[in-house]
Amino acid sequence: MNDQMITSSQNPKIKRLMLLQQKSAERRKAELFVVEGQRELQHCIEAGFDIDTVFYCPEIAQASLKGDYSIITISPSVYERVAYRGSTEGIIAQVRSRAFTLNDLHLGAEPLVMVLESVEKPGNLGAVLRSADAAGVDAVIVCDPLTDLYNPNLIRSSIGAIFTVPCVACSSAECIAWLKAHGIQILTAQLQDSRLYYDTTMTGPTAIVMGTEATGLTDAWRQAADAHIRIPMLGRLDSLNVSVSAAILLYEAVRQRQ
Repeated sequence: MNDQMITSSQNPKIKRLMLLQQKSAERRKAELFVVEGQRELQHCIEAGFDIDTVFYCPEIAQASLKGDYSIITISPSVYERVAYRGSTEGIIAQVRSRAFTLNDLHLGAEPLVMVLESVEKPGNLGAVLRSADAAGVDAVIVCDPLTDLYNPNLIRSSIGAIFTVPCVACSSAECIAWLKAHGIQILTAQLQDSRLYYDTTMTGPTAIVMGTEATGLTDAWRQAADAHIRIPMLGRLDSLNVSVSAAILLYEAVRQRQ
């Protein structure tokens, strides 16, 4: 542990930490990202990620730290400056990025896969990952992403599920080819030419595919689908938040598989 406490947010190490939090280009260039919180960091370590540096506020943290990484102590005022949440236990870490591909995914005999096309909001993607973890999903595939998978808002909203569920980013064309090569049926969530989700069999190898709330899925997915499914909308609105829809569809698959 560093013997000298950092007490200024103008310290170069703190400025770099904040830059990594704010800029995806900087994260890509440095091949580093930021994780806040003891629970999230533990999930990250258990997933096999390499920790570069931990910024540790002993006045706030509830547990001591041990590990083969650099530990830098920071003052409460600096912690408050760099932390997005006040409930992250005084721990913020810089972590080395890892690039996962479709070939890195290891599926069971009857896999359940969640596919998201061009989802833009990190909070929505994080919430979907939480549902995917809870439903025991084999993998989450993000196609043509509009946010990077190491966005701090995504990591926070997933409460670490980005590390507990295998998650890969790729193009829609790559994902479609991969799903078909592995014999995984493609169920696209869409209003047009669709049937109710609970009338569709999800017990075999299945991928549930969802697009953005604004534009839905592209034609490539509609044409590749084995079935089109929808959630009944009985009010005046025609869609749910993507994370809510994902949870409903995933738990229908869970129900059918029990």
